[in-house]
Amino acid sequence: MTARNRGHRRSRDSRREHLSINPVFVAEPAQVPRNRLPAQALDPDVAYQVVHDELMLDGNARLNLATFVTSWMEPQADRLMAECFDKNMIDKDEYPRTAALEQRCVRMLADLWHAPDPDATIGCSTTGSSEACMLAGLALKRRWQHARRAAGQPADRPNIVMGANVQVCWEKFADYWDVEPRLVPMEGERFHLDAAEAVARCDEHTIGVVAVLGSTFDGSYEPVAGICAALDQLAAERGWDVPVHVDGASGAMIAPFCDPGLHWDFRLDRVASINTSGHKYGLVYPGVGWVVWREAAALPPDLVFEVDYLGGSMPTFALNFSRPGGQVVAQYYAFLRLGFEGFRRVQQTCRDVARSLADRVEDLGPFRLLTRGDQLPVFAFTLRDEVTRFSVFDVAAHLRERGWLVPAYVFPANRTDLSVLRIVVRNGFTHDLADLLAEDLERSVAQLRQQSAPVRGPEHSSFSHGSGCTQRR
Repeated sequence: MTARNRGHRRSRDSRREHLSINPVFVAEPAQVPRNRLPAQALDPDVAYQVVHDELMLDGNARLNLATFVTSWMEPQADRLMAECFDKNMIDKDEYPRTAALEQRCVRMLADLWHAPDPDATIGCSTTGSSEACMLAGLALKRRWQHARRAAGQPADRPNIVMGANVQVCWEKFADYWDVEPRLVPMEGERFHLDAAEAVARCDEHTIGVVAVLGSTFDGSYEPVAGICAALDQLAAERGWDVPVHVDGASGAMIAPFCDPGLHWDFRLDRVASINTSGHKYGLVYPGVGWVVWREAAALPPDLVFEVDYLGGSMPTFALNFSRPGGQVVAQYYAFLRLGFEGFRRVQQTCRDVARSLADRVEDLGPFRLLTRGDQLPVFAFTLRDEVTRFSVFDVAAHLRERGWLVPAYVFPANRTDLSVLRIVVRNGFTHDLADLLAEDLERSVAQLRQQSAPVRGPEHSSFSHGSGCTQRR
């Protein structure tokens, strides 16, 4: 990253050299440097107030309709997390019960995703789906390398096939671990990967295909079963045995409860691994993710390290080392607290709110829906062609004035002509809040119709997916 780019991305901050302290809190004027350690300690209440007051300018997380990340948990979960702030997840021998809860969560997810033998499968918690995807990608690459070498073939020039709508962690994986990313661009009204486009880019060097269960661009599921069937046919015709990883960052905690008849998981033999974000529709504060392999054989043993655990050893596979145990404990709490029926009720309510709100947005007139919230409880919409007096970026700015954080952004290649708004419905976003948002959106549209031309363009994009980054090779 160039110095210019670093400067462009730097957070806004005051140019004042010192932080301001309310004179109520100090007996004498105090000078607290903004970007250097203070020479002396501060009273804890003063330090708290300085930080607390600055954070008031952050957006309201409950009104942030851009993020998928959980913004509310019950007080009991807050308490459990606070009790585990000082527990390091990596210290399995010192915190054996926390380690046991992690493995229980893995087995629960393996069962939820129909692993052949949930008690014998392997998986782990991560800091989020980004780390989980890195681990899954590494396993795909190593399995491919072992198979190629065993067959006496060269194991260089690996590639991985995925849609242009993948989260940036997959492009990072390809860049960091020297794997060629074969990105399928959007085309027309196809906004994600499909079976034909995936198979067309596979060859004997393909380590796997990434299928996304819930695109962040529009909330749609990619056709995992169709992709697997096409790869089955490819294996029969060409002998290329290409596995599938399902990036279920959001959808893997929606589909089991709302779409039980949809085959996307380990019921498909070609699905080798699945990840999800516990801190999204797993209903846990950030940051925790999960990755599970369909069976122990799917994870090459040379990637697994043994750590001391209860006088014996325990396998571990991770990129990160020290991290708090609170998020894992909170995930176990959520599983116990809600159970299958509780999760189904929460996720179905989110979907019902999303679909109802999508209908209201469509009824306003100037918007065209791309998705309707009937897969992920997420929908994207754009302006109709005849609307020329304002842009989606104007709409996002007007909603922000009313406290709503609704992202406006441009789609990637080959649909950079398409600018959209997107709403993510999470637990806690009720029908009542949706009604208030719809009313504010209607007021914004009425005001924006008074303009003669758009005021804001893509340079005012309020959100970035991080995809489409320039790779340095």
